[in-house]
Amino acid sequence: METELETTRNRAQPLPPEDRKAMIIDAVIPLLIEHGRGVTSRQIADAAGIAEGTIFRAFGDKETLVQAAVEKFLDPEPLREALRSIDPGLPLEHKVRAIVYLLRERFQSVMRIMSVVGHQRPPIPQERTEFAAIIARILAPEADELNWPPDRVAHILRLISFSSAFPALNDGIEFSVDDLARIALVGVAGRPFAIYTPTTPATTAADAADQGEPGCS
Repeated sequence: METELETTRNRAQPLPPEDRKAMIIDAVIPLLIEHGRGVTSRQIADAAGIAEGTIFRAFGDKETLVQAAVEKFLDPEPLREALRSIDPGLPLEHKVRAIVYLLRERFQSVMRIMSVVGHQRPPIPQERTEFAAIIARILAPEADELNWPPDRVAHILRLISFSSAFPALNDGIEFSVDDLARIALVGVAGRPFAIYTPTTPATTAADAADQGEPGCS
């Protein structure tokens, strides 16, 4: 027969306040993606396995909880950590594919939550610079083989990944991650071409095509 002391020890101990908040936030993020700001406190409580009153004791009101969940979802640090985990010693094609995969997953997830909760905050230029620096370090071993400096290539990969994440732009013509990596690595012709820049506004696209000569840039 258990003693009173043993019963007390076996009883689940309450979570510290910050851990409880983190647990509730983790539970609400999938609900936000599914229901948007219309998610109810009852749905949140059921998902987190807690009483509704616990939500309000932890956050004060539902909107504060929603805001905290969106901020956690948009935190760029997990993506930075995932990028940092890419081994610079891997073959270039493997690294490019991994970078594109991670970037597109990030953009798609951000667009999903923005579509249901609304725009939260403008992108911070410093964040783009930090991502570019991380990716540049990954690509540094192949710097001499690239047609642009590694930090410039980082922005190219970001552009490709970002544009491919827009559902409206890709409906019916979706590109796989392998497709995008191939586009980044070889483009549409497999080698660089010299680009003719017209010197007068009157020059037509046909003129530019006629005068441009292929060659290495």
